[in-house]
Amino acid sequence: MNNDSENRLLLKKPSAWLPLAMSFAALVMILVHAAIFGVVHHQDEGTPARIFQLIMVAQLPIAAYFAVKWLPRRPTQALVVLALQVVGWIIPVITIIWFESL
Repeated sequence: MNNDSENRLLLKKPSAWLPLAMSFAALVMILVHAAIFGVVHHQDEGTPARIFQLIMVAQLPIAAYFAVKWLPRRPTQALVVLALQVVGWIIPVITIIWFESL
């Protein structure tokens, strides 16, 4: 079995893909909110911001569980998945920072 197929097998684990799905959901939520309401700066962040924060924070224990479980078993493949999770986590955060700078 080559590394590519091993990475795919590891990505099938819920603790691997769930943080990626949560990041994607947060990004979609940001973009839909910006498309509907525009980029408006409020003093009170509001419900969408709280939901975004909860989604982003809820990913961390899932990613930590993945790291604890899979890093000792398959370090190379687990690091690839963790790198994807980090990139997935950073993209919505950078999107928010970019919208706030407008």
